[in-house]
Amino acid sequence: MKYRKHIYSFLLIICFAGLINIQAYQEQKEKQAIPQAELNLLKLMKILPSEESIDYVQNKTQFQLHPLVTEQRHEKTWNLSERIRKDYEAGLNMLFSVDEDIVKKLEALAEISDGLEGAVKSVEAAIISGNKIYIYGCGATGRLAKQMESTFWRPFWNKVKNNKKIWKKLEPNLKTPVEEQLIGEMTGADRALISSLEGFEDLLLIGELQLKDRKIKRGDVVICVTEGGETSSVIGTILTALQQWKKDGIDRPTQIKENLFFVYNNPDKKLFPFIRSRRVLEEPGITKINLTTGPQSITGSTRMQATTIETFVIANILQTALDRSLRKFLSKRDMAKLGFQEEIKLEEKLADFAEILHNVKKNIPAIAEFTALESETYKAGYFSTYFAQDGLITVFIDSTERSPTFRLFPLDTVNEKHRKSWIQVWTSAADLQQAWEAFLGRPFRGMAPDYYQKPFEEKIEDPYLKKAALQSLKNAGNNQQYLYDFSFSSSNIKNKGPKAGDLGVLVVVSPEEKLLQKKDSDFLKFQRLFSEFKAHTAILCISNLSKKKITKLIKNIEGFDHLKQDVLVTVKIPDKNDPLGINRQIALKIILNAHSTAVMARLGKVIGNTMTNVSPSNLKLIGRATYLIQSHVNDVLRQPQWVKLYGIRKPISYGEANAVLFEAIKFLKGEKNKAGQTAEVALSIIHILESLRLKKGISQEDAFKIVQNTGLNKYPTLVMQK
Repeated sequence: MKYRKHIYSFLLIICFAGLINIQAYQEQKEKQAIPQAELNLLKLMKILPSEESIDYVQNKTQFQLHPLVTEQRHEKTWNLSERIRKDYEAGLNMLFSVDEDIVKKLEALAEISDGLEGAVKSVEAAIISGNKIYIYGCGATGRLAKQMESTFWRPFWNKVKNNKKIWKKLEPNLKTPVEEQLIGEMTGADRALISSLEGFEDLLLIGELQLKDRKIKRGDVVICVTEGGETSSVIGTILTALQQWKKDGIDRPTQIKENLFFVYNNPDKKLFPFIRSRRVLEEPGITKINLTTGPQSITGSTRMQATTIETFVIANILQTALDRSLRKFLSKRDMAKLGFQEEIKLEEKLADFAEILHNVKKNIPAIAEFTALESETYKAGYFSTYFAQDGLITVFIDSTERSPTFRLFPLDTVNEKHRKSWIQVWTSAADLQQAWEAFLGRPFRGMAPDYYQKPFEEKIEDPYLKKAALQSLKNAGNNQQYLYDFSFSSSNIKNKGPKAGDLGVLVVVSPEEKLLQKKDSDFLKFQRLFSEFKAHTAILCISNLSKKKITKLIKNIEGFDHLKQDVLVTVKIPDKNDPLGINRQIALKIILNAHSTAVMARLGKVIGNTMTNVSPSNLKLIGRATYLIQSHVNDVLRQPQWVKLYGIRKPISYGEANAVLFEAIKFLKGEKNKAGQTAEVALSIIHILESLRLKKGISQEDAFKIVQNTGLNKYPTLVMQK
């Protein structure tokens, strides 16, 4: 009876959901008839849809986001994986070409910048009045929020306070401590910097709770950032901030919207079918800043262009507001000492992006050498270590985001006896605690269980989300900081130091070039360490100096002849009128995003321009993974050679793909120690295709062996040669 009940329920779901496409989705799951042959796939594979799969297909349509522009394939990178296998430079050119979409969008924004100007004025007023500036995001945009605080805001005010004459003029006019005014927060707090916490992103509730936990109130500026425009936790934050105003009897949209900003990257018409997004878009009391650039260079990977333009725009809003605020109290000479050589005009700063991208692209040959070196390192079974100071957060963000995007092991904890994560990041610090301070510019900030647990238990209705959120809460507290050590300490060197064949990457951001000439600098110590162990080394330098000067500087280092150096990448980014160093950080982000994507594509973790190794760790990513499975299987089934060898077969449905995905998730969780970095998407695709090819269901174990031994990128070619 139980079996029949499940089958009956799932058949109903298939009938209602069917082959979900953009048109059907926008028309609220228009019913479609499904061919009988299609309904036999799960029977062939002997898969009984799990309760979670049935619930997802039937009740979680608001998280099935494949109609969004950010989830589409970009025409410029359609065959990226094939191109990168033949030519690193050509592949990198393809990736950087999509960043041209950002240039076009910024040009359009400069013409119509009302929303941006409103944000500048609000931040300026907050700086003077002492109100908080709360920037909130999730995942990639959450790390963006942390970067606003820890890379731009806090270091700037440290520089101001170090100039005692200037600070003496400012202190009476600002509310102190001014460095505490801006709070960059992400879903899951600081622990989520390492990796996402399952169940959190999908909750409006957590956005509400974190806003209140950080003591944000009416009058503060709230900037909520979501790549897609549909992230529940981010929407929960902006709607809670809106209610704070209305609760206090203020219901004038014009006044409220001066303090509340929603930044996103999809056309409004694509977001309207999603109820939570529509609540924000239709609200007159929220200022909307739409930064849509188009599809990402890797399908759905919004850490790329979407987060790049958001980082650039929001950072320049802060910088412009700082310029206007400080000019009220400082002379032109004082402002110049802080890096404001002339009055900042936002539209002119937005135009800087085109020059940044141009200067990056001029160095593609050197970046290609770097990409080849890191690819070969991992292919040979070795590891990489990145060392950075001023560029630490930008480097750290790219390294941590590789894990969910390409299904890699997350950063190793201090409890790991042997390295599992392909990459680790170090900075100048004597121990774990100092490393976090160097990273964040403040103490670690986690989520206190006694504040969040009761609301989770009482207010989360969905049983799956409640279970996931309560479990993740155990891994979100202040104690989590002690699991991760990024210090350049003797203990780290001893336990996780280089071996022959490893790769050490030194990231230098102006004005850090000077440190290369100091014998006792950690930059040189790092370089010497890797040279001594016969490991490979690369230097990535984002400088206001020319490549010729950097090369000469490095060659003049005492004892340089004894330092092993395989690759030098230097990109000149002038520091004119850029006191926060935004342009150099953006250049570094663009390079690392393209580089790490190209590395993974070369290693077979990208098919075409889709991230088939994505980790389905939340409802949105489950939807993305399902759609990838459906799309890739159906692409193969349409191939003439497949039809010739194995016959015509109707396309598989979204519901079928989802049922197989949940089986793969269950299998890999159960085989945790064995599965390693095997992706659920790849396993599901091969499981389906091999079952259809043989006309009988194969086991998960057999599909897993094919993934391990053949790989998804080679499998279709091999089976269509038979």
